[in-house]
Amino acid sequence: MRGISRNDGPFPLCVGVDVGGTWIRVAASRGQRRVTTIITLSQRDLGRLAPLLRAIWQRRRWRRGDVASLVVASRALWTRHERRALARTLRGLAQRVEVIADAQAALLGAIGDGPGALVLAGTGSIVVAHDGRGRWTRAGGLGPLVGDEGSGFWLGREWLRSRARRGDLPTVLRFVHAPDAVVRIAALAPGVLARARRGDRAAVAIARAGQTQLAAHVCDAVRALTLKAPIQLSWAGSVLENPWFRSGLIRAVARAGVRARWRAPSESPVAAALRLAAKLVR
Repeated sequence: MRGISRNDGPFPLCVGVDVGGTWIRVAASRGQRRVTTIITLSQRDLGRLAPLLRAIWQRRRWRRGDVASLVVASRALWTRHERRALARTLRGLAQRVEVIADAQAALLGAIGDGPGALVLAGTGSIVVAHDGRGRWTRAGGLGPLVGDEGSGFWLGREWLRSRARRGDLPTVLRFVHAPDAVVRIAALAPGVLARARRGDRAAVAIARAGQTQLAAHVCDAVRALTLKAPIQLSWAGSVLENPWFRSGLIRAVARAGVRARWRAPSESPVAAALRLAAKLVR
């Protein structure tokens, strides 16, 4: 699809950006006529985001005055102070700039603007919820050192703990001393879930514990906003792409007393960010 340039028609140029783990996705539109999506490698340092986006703007011949609105959905932030700090570094890219958490964009993409919650479990994990009237809350998402229950890292770590109890210290130490330990341990999760599905007792216990803790986070988020049943619930992340694990989570949420209506995600986080950017200029 041909990219949008600064001279493409009378409609305002709106841009949405999703800063995920490995990739940055940039989507742009003018009215309903054309959309272009750019995917580029991400930087772990959010301080490098502004120069990276400026390079994309230069290639597209976009100037600040041409871009009516920009919404960035970023990892590694949640508080208003964090969002405003990142937005200040990006204000040279558009006339209006807003920053939200990537998990918020994932929820808006999954279920739209109404009340509901999203369970995200990839390398890390978090549950986010909103009431459809502007109030947000979260449960979990505290990182690998103190949280991320039910995530890929958590599943891999619990599997390594079970190996340590069985005396397989060489394997455990090889993972924990690796320079990219979190990523490598998280990469064990598909194997753990495959073992669990085949009936391995240790793997089943780990998977069930992860599902139970994610379900507890759902309860906390739903209660914090007093959402009315049935709760609109969706999912995101590589761990919950596994149908067996996701089915177990759905059962765990029901056992925890949450009456839910589960639905597959409707659109991507970058599409949700672009939709928010378009709303800023209406």
